[in-house]
Amino acid sequence: MSNASPVELHYLDAGPAERDSAASDALPLVVIHGLLGSADNWRSHLKVWQSQRRVIAVDLRNHGRSPHAKGMAYVTLSDDVLALLDRLGVERAHILGHSMGGKVAISLARLAPERVASLLVADIAPVAYRHGHDDVFAALREVERGHPQNRREADELLAKHVDHRPTRLFLATNLERRESEKGSVLALRIGLDAIMAGYDDVIGEPAAGENPYEGPTLVLRGEDSHYVSDDMLPTLRAVLPQARVVTLKNAGHWLHADQPAAFQKAVEAFLASQSK
Repeated sequence: MSNASPVELHYLDAGPAERDSAASDALPLVVIHGLLGSADNWRSHLKVWQSQRRVIAVDLRNHGRSPHAKGMAYVTLSDDVLALLDRLGVERAHILGHSMGGKVAISLARLAPERVASLLVADIAPVAYRHGHDDVFAALREVERGHPQNRREADELLAKHVDHRPTRLFLATNLERRESEKGSVLALRIGLDAIMAGYDDVIGEPAAGENPYEGPTLVLRGEDSHYVSDDMLPTLRAVLPQARVVTLKNAGHWLHADQPAAFQKAVEAFLASQSK
């Protein structure tokens, strides 16, 4: 496990309707967002899945409303999630992670397989990736320096480095209003310094346990994404030998946003195939 002390993660807890005993008896689903995301990005999915089971969406350290702290190694991030599950009294759960969150989920499954009933990995492979967020980090630094007073000004600052408007809208979910010496401004709520300092860990491989994760696994990938290419599948299956790989059509890396209904149905069908 990590040498870093776990932080107390913020989370969204969408419990099943009390009148539904089957949903109340089902094992929880834990949802882990990707780089620069948050639990808030998953609210629409939580509303759907909570009819079947308790759903817990976490904010990883330096993201969302969770504390800012040094250390972005996957063993550290998975320890944070395990500490949250301990705090909530969740002994075993289905674990779903997207992108960076998928690597956290894989790490958790390999380091503590007894806590994982099944694993769902969204558009990421257990491999090291190349640097690819320089423009995003530059855009976020631009916002830090610019002290925008409204969303329009923030978007103009982000656009100096990021042309793709959907990406800018996603990055803008990390803004919150604060009072400063310049008045009321929009500021970043993420721990950008810690994220950038730990970026090599973020794009690296997940933490390795003693063995592959042998439990039931679903890997969802976007048809238009390069994050889980065919040449990565042998490495993926060496780490996740029970993995079933499903490709969602007309979906990119943010497949849960590109094809939300198809994504929800794939997750629901997989979880329904498990005992609880």
